[in-house]
Amino acid sequence: MIKSKTDYLYYLEADRIALSKPKKESMPFSLSVKSFLFPDYIWKFQKTLRKLEFLKNKNKNMFEKITYFFVLKRYYKISYKLGFTIPVNVFGPGLSIAHYGTIIINAGAKIGANCRIHADVNIGTQAGFSDKAPVLGDNIYIAPGAKIFGQISIPNNTAIGANAVVNKSFDSENTIIGGVPAKVISENIDIDDMLIRATTIIESGLSKKELCGMPAREIKQLLKQNK
Repeated sequence: MIKSKTDYLYYLEADRIALSKPKKESMPFSLSVKSFLFPDYIWKFQKTLRKLEFLKNKNKNMFEKITYFFVLKRYYKISYKLGFTIPVNVFGPGLSIAHYGTIIINAGAKIGANCRIHADVNIGTQAGFSDKAPVLGDNIYIAPGAKIFGQISIPNNTAIGANAVVNKSFDSENTIIGGVPAKVISENIDIDDMLIRATTIIESGLSKKELCGMPAREIKQLLKQNK
């Protein structure tokens, strides 16, 4: 959860790396013009989400309360445009939303660092309850169409297959779970093939390298070399 400006900047940097977005100050002029004319609305949404989390979680003065209102309005506007129902304080740092399209997440869900999530995903509570929602660990890949619900837990380094229906907890890391209902379909996977562990990149010092705009494949290779 973002509790300070330091946290806020850390989350932003982790999200930027997870999405393979260049730093604004290092963007060439041509790319700056292109991003102005054709904005990346997913990156815009994630930045707005983090700003809203920062403002929501802190003790606000009058100016910050007014700012919160305008950020909240922008958050709802972008959410409607993209089809996202993503509450604040659900995702850890290193969030990577792959595409536009419906994503619905219950406010009680908790998802750790470095989650890569695709369209048509629904993460909800147990039927008849408002607070029995899933808890997902770090480094989670969620493929298109996955449905995850109930008071369940998913361990670190797990990939959830396309259209999977996950309604029970799993214990083993480094697996792919899939099917209806979901079960383990592959073991000993390398989660780095499916997402970017942005927080590990930052903590290892790799963020000091020229990651701006670097293809995800090259970032993943750097990360593997520094395990």
